[in-house]
Amino acid sequence: MGENKTENTPKVSWFDGLKAEFKKIVWPDKKSVGKQTITVVVICVILGIIIAVLDYAIQNGVDFLINI
Repeated sequence: MGENKTENTPKVSWFDGLKAEFKKIVWPDKKSVGKQTITVVVICVILGIIIAVLDYAIQNGVDFLINI
């Protein structure tokens, strides 16, 4: 119980391990990256508009209540 079994495994250099891990990565194609980029930009613009409208409405509501 609690034995360290990594001592018996051969030591591999950090760079060899990193290189092996990078070979496992599946990179997306350009079309997929383009679609995802457009989606993120569109959602950011829509959320920005929603936040701006809410900010404007709340500011006018507070100004109206203060001037009563």
